[in-house]
Amino acid sequence: MSLYDEGHTIAGWTGVAVATTGCAVAGWGVCAASAAGVAGGLVVVAGGVLVTWALHLTGWGKPPGVRPREQWSLRSRDTQARDGHPGCAGCRLAGRGRRSAERVAVPGKAAAEPAPLPAAE
Repeated sequence: MSLYDEGHTIAGWTGVAVATTGCAVAGWGVCAASAAGVAGGLVVVAGGVLVTWALHLTGWGKPPGVRPREQWSLRSRDTQARDGHPGCAGCRLAGRGRRSAERVAVPGKAAAEPAPLPAAE
């Protein structure tokens, strides 16, 4: 096993497999001079992005940064994915980032109000 958390997850491996298949189809389309083949391959690549995102949101991905060593197994599922990961663009796109940021707040202290924007002159 590696000394580093390389992010090997079900979401990552599945996304790579789908995207590789899409690239192969697009490559075949280029070699065969088939616009439909190229377009179909690009659709499969876009599907790989969506599959990876969906798996990440269901807990089969990983949050940004290094995970604890006991969570490095490919079989480990992220139990905090439902609330969203702080700093995760995929979670923010799904509307989960705001909830996780609110939960990080210190208990007993009110969340700070954002600073007002300067008036336009």
